[in-house]
Amino acid sequence: MAPPYAARGPARWLNMTALMPDRTRPSAGELGRDLRHRRPLVLLATVAGAAAAASTLVVCLALGVAGWFLTDAGGHGTPRDGLWVGALAWLMAHGSGVHAGGALVSVMPLGITLACAWVTWRVGHRLGDSISGHGPDAQRISDGERDWTVPAAALLYAAGYVVVAVVTGALASTAETAPDTSRVVLWSFLLCGVLGAPAIAVGSGRAAIWTATLPASVLAVAAACRRVIRLWLLVSLLAFLVALVTDFDTALNVTSQLGTDTGATVQLVVVSLLVVPNAALFSGSYLLGPGFTVGTHTIVSPSVVTIGALPMFPLLAALPDTGPTPAWTSALIGGAPVVAALGAMRAQRHHPTYRWEEGALHGCGGGMLAGAIFGILALLAGGSVGPGRMSDVGPLAGSVLVHAVTAFGIGGLLGGLIATWWQRRSLEPLPEPPVSPSSDPDDMAGGALDLPNGSLDADQDATQAFLAPVRDEDEES
Repeated sequence: MAPPYAARGPARWLNMTALMPDRTRPSAGELGRDLRHRRPLVLLATVAGAAAAASTLVVCLALGVAGWFLTDAGGHGTPRDGLWVGALAWLMAHGSGVHAGGALVSVMPLGITLACAWVTWRVGHRLGDSISGHGPDAQRISDGERDWTVPAAALLYAAGYVVVAVVTGALASTAETAPDTSRVVLWSFLLCGVLGAPAIAVGSGRAAIWTATLPASVLAVAAACRRVIRLWLLVSLLAFLVALVTDFDTALNVTSQLGTDTGATVQLVVVSLLVVPNAALFSGSYLLGPGFTVGTHTIVSPSVVTIGALPMFPLLAALPDTGPTPAWTSALIGGAPVVAALGAMRAQRHHPTYRWEEGALHGCGGGMLAGAIFGILALLAGGSVGPGRMSDVGPLAGSVLVHAVTAFGIGGLLGGLIATWWQRRSLEPLPEPPVSPSSDPDDMAGGALDLPNGSLDADQDATQAFLAPVRDEDEES
């Protein structure tokens, strides 16, 4: 007997099928998410670069106008003067330098530069997310298909940034100040290339694809470098703050001698905050041993301090007194290897290894790379701040580079070896499998870990994956 629904004929089933939703068509939400990652690349990348530059520029212009108003409640000059000063500060943060009173002021306020770098990264990351749907997918990229999405977006991003920089330089430049626009263009490209392009790659997901095939040692060295440089910058900043707080009465005395009112004092505090990153790099150079200069024929280091007449600036109260240094200051040089060792050990917690040569390589390589980065940062911290003897102010960059690479390399080497020793110490043999009647008792004797060459050190085929945490099936899927 035929089932009862067969008598109703196929028309009934056709109607029911027509009422079912079409799963091959994307929903409105799926279309919206897809379009959010496929926005116009050319237009969006150019506008994003211009927005990254304009956002920090607007903040500097606002601070300039606020400073103009705080000076005698705006009784002198016009708001345009405040805008001009803010634009010059933004250009100086990009390495332009300005002439004041016939003297070149080339030092970069790294506080503004740091803000520009952070905004460049954040805007670039959001740009990468917005254009991640362009180009081939991950499968096609892994098959070797070329993907020009990130290079094209990075180039347009830099172009938008440079346009804002050039326009600002043209409007703010005068015959007296004469900022160097070519250096501004160079720094704009460096910011977009060093920070903007990687941010776009990370936001678009390309960085995860490109780094998936990198050797584990490269990632471990990069992690150690990041840990060491971050820890050392933190130690340098803390050392500067301790020195300033210790002699804070001198800073207050300098401020009182300037005879500034409330508005001028606020401006002085803001300017001081903008150069705190410079002071932290000066402090790090001091702790490494070579030290820095605060004028021609001067030196500030743990072993010798020779300082002449200085301008009245509150942050200079952190400088030690001229003359013989205490015996304990020479011991400060030993802090750099210790910091590097701690940074390498913390990094190896996330990139474990039980092989001695790998631990030494990761720690030493990361430390030396961190030392090179700090040497470059020390070079950027100095410059000319006025005429005469103040034309030479800054860390001894060459010596700082050599000392940093050496100290961080040795410290990272020791830290990597200590971390490797600790991880080898925490290794446990695999549990003894149950003995079956057909098993050979000789093979199961002792329950020891069966390695091809008899030991961890002799196993040439062993990798870092031995210490990696075991992933469950849900994570792998």
